Parts: sequence; structure tokens; C-alpha cells
Amino acid sequence: MNIDMIRAAAQRLQGHVIETPLLFSPGIDAIAGRRVLIKAEALQVTGSFKARGGWSALSALTPEARKAGIIAFSSGNHAQGVARAAAAYGAPAVIIMPSDAPAAKIDGTRALGAEVVLYDRGSESREQIGDALARERGLTLIKPYDEPEVIAGQGTTGLEIARQAAALGITDGEVLVCCGGGGLTSGIALALEAEAPAMTVRPVEPAGFDDVARSLVSGRIERNDQSTGSICDAVLTPAPGDLTFPIMHRLCGPGLTVTDAEARRAVRAAARHLNLVVEPGGAIALAAALFHGDEIEGDHVIVTASGGNIDTDMFVDILKEEK
Repeated sequence: MNIDMIRAAAQRLQGHVIETPLLFSPGIDAIAGRRVLIKAEALQVTGSFKARGGWSALSALTPEARKAGIIAFSSGNHAQGVARAAAAYGAPAVIIMPSDAPAAKIDGTRALGAEVVLYDRGSESREQIGDALARERGLTLIKPYDEPEVIAGQGTTGLEIARQAAALGITDGEVLVCCGGGGLTSGIALALEAEAPAMTVRPVEPAGFDDVARSLVSGRIERNDQSTGSICDAVLTPAPGDLTFPIMHRLCGPGLTVTDAEARRAVRAAARHLNLVVEPGGAIALAAALFHGDEIEGDHVIVTASGGNIDTDMFVDILKEEK
């Protein structure tokens, strides 16, 4: 993985994804006690940054591989990113999704023309199911984060952050990234190493699922003891990737963790102060900026609002919690 791959992905993505805005709000700043800039990937096509990696990976395949078909596993955001790109290229797509994924993500993936195969996140292995189907049907597997072209696509987010922040006179500071397996985190870290080296990327995870934070401390890949138990479904992964972890270990600062309650408060804050719909897993970086300011250095911080695919009922319930 290198910056040239990310820049090449950016060229292939032109016209197929949008450059999402870097938002700010006095109300958000007041809660955080510093300036907070929000990279609003919840406004991306398919509702998350995963559209970048999906298009990057599909566009890098040979026409023969695309014709044979694609398979991916995802809780929903990578699913929709891959399904969208596959539909645009006329490639058959099979997506393996946990049965407890939000209905909005399952329905959205099917609406894009993909075949959805559901599995039990607690007792079945999506990797084993994916490998078996890939061999049986001759499909190309596109992993959600431990895939070079996926990382390159997600890294284009970092190119935009560097350019947009520089336009505001910001060239240093901490960049908090919602982190599951590390595709977005490692991609942004590589991009900023080249384009804004004074910025430090810090992964943010849900409490109880801090495999990346623990791995950064120990220097080796650590795994989570559980696969369910948080509302932040988008970032519940078993462990950092073999490709993503070395990048994060070399380039990232210490990890941060937030509770489900803090993620819910961040969802409400984004809705109230930015008119932005963010799913809990896509709000954890904002939650860290808002409620863990004592763990962050500097006068300003940039956060990713990485996805907005939340079931309507959950979103309404979270908004009702505000007193």
C-alpha cells in the first residue's frame, strides 16, 4: 500500500462518488470545548465512505473478473458500496450480511440488485461462508477492509481532508476516525502522511470492541472476545486486518473508545447542530471529540461522520431520548 495507489483510486473515483463537505457548528464546538470539523461521509453516495472502497476495488478488476461476479461480506455499508459498483459495471454480486444488520442496510443492498445471504454473527463465520461461495461459484471476493484497493479507495477521504483543512488554514491536529477493521483509518493515515504530515490519525472504537486500540499498545493483532453487543454494528469486527494493522501501528496515535450511550448522544448532536443523520457506528469519532476532550490535544480536531444508514425507528428513538 502506498500513496500512489490512493491517488490512482482518486482518479478512478472521479464522477462516481462525491467530495463530501467538512462541516462545523458553534453548538458542536461549545460541547467539545474546541473547534471540531466533521468530514460528513454520511452524505456520500450509498450513505457511507464505503462507496469509495467498493468503486475502487471494482474498477481495478479485469472485465473478465467482473463478468464472473463479485462476493463480499459486510454488516451493510461495504455491502451497499460493492453492490452499487457491481450494478454499474453489470457484475453479479453476492453479499453476505449478518441477520441482525439494520433492515435499512439489508433492504438497501437488495435494492441495488445484489443477492443477500444472511448469517448468524454470533455462531457463523462470514469468512468461511464467503470463501466457500467464492470457490463454488467462481466469484471474486472483495474484503471490507483488508484489501489493497479498498484501502486505497477509503484513503481518498484523507486526500480530501488534507485539501479542505488546508483551505481553512489547518495543517496540523488530530483526526479521529471511526474504526472497525481499519480500512478507513489506515487509508486516511497513508493519505495524510503524504499530504498533511503534521496531522495525527487516531482510531475510535466502541467500548468492549477496542481490538485496534489494544493492538496498538501491544504491537500485535488482538481480537475481540465477542462479536455482538453494541449498537455500533458498522464497526464490529473481530480484529484489525493483516494489511491495515501495520499501517495503523506505524502511523496512528493511541486509540479512543466510547460507550453506546455516548454514540447515541453524538447521533443527537449531529442531528440537532448539523441537520446530519449519522448511524451510531458512524458517530463514534464525533462522540470522542465531544465527550473525551481530555484525551485529545490541540485547539481543533477533525472527525469522520462515516455513515448515515440507520433504521428510522432507531433514529427516532435516539432523538426522543433528548430532554
